Amino acid sequence: MSTASRRTGTTATYTGDDLGVGARIARWLRRLIVGVLLAAVLVVGGTALRVWQVARIDDRTPADAIVVLGAAQYSGTPSSVFEARLEQALKLYEAGVSPRIVTVGGKQEGDLFTEAAAGKNYLVSRGVPAESIVAVEEGSDTLLSVEAVSHEMSDLGLSSVVLVSDPWHSLRTRTMARDAGLDAWTAPTRQGPAVFTRESQLHGIARETGALIWYQITHFSADFPYTAQQ
Repeated sequence: MSTASRRTGTTATYTGDDLGVGARIARWLRRLIVGVLLAAVLVVGGTALRVWQVARIDDRTPADAIVVLGAAQYSGTPSSVFEARLEQALKLYEAGVSPRIVTVGGKQEGDLFTEAAAGKNYLVSRGVPAESIVAVEEGSDTLLSVEAVSHEMSDLGLSSVVLVSDPWHSLRTRTMARDAGLDAWTAPTRQGPAVFTRESQLHGIARETGALIWYQITHFSADFPYTAQQ
């Protein structure tokens, strides 16, 4: 046999050990991929379940303040989403949950009013004394709003809050508030576009599940807009 033939024969020869190592690596890679996918499903599913569970909580334990998370307003008129939250805060105030309400939220470019100011004006028009309302006119998303409330509460020497938002927003808001040093619990609204239909409820749970997972990973906010009709 020539030298060239021997070289060719040597190159084309594979051992059983080589094939076994390749098969084992492929098998472990498949297991790793399946494991990662299962873990992702468990994390997403578990978070969605917690969003749903906390959405059902209506804790009216007395607090230093009732905090209303802002939403869209149009020239000082609260959107339907925001109005539903303000009405819930009014009910809690009238029930004696707290002697003060905190409205929070800044404004978009071109707006004449902040969300906080629009919320305060609405509550005053509904009979709440202006001196019982603190307007924190900061925050362009949930995290910034919660942090602004935390700073204001600290300046006032207060620490406990009952948070008012949409049901599906409750867990993320509560998580952020506690991370910001507030003693927080939730009493969300049970009216408005966020709870009108089964579709809006499922959309809210899915949206908040993704936003909460993002916050827990990055500690940044991820607020998704409501539809124009809301």
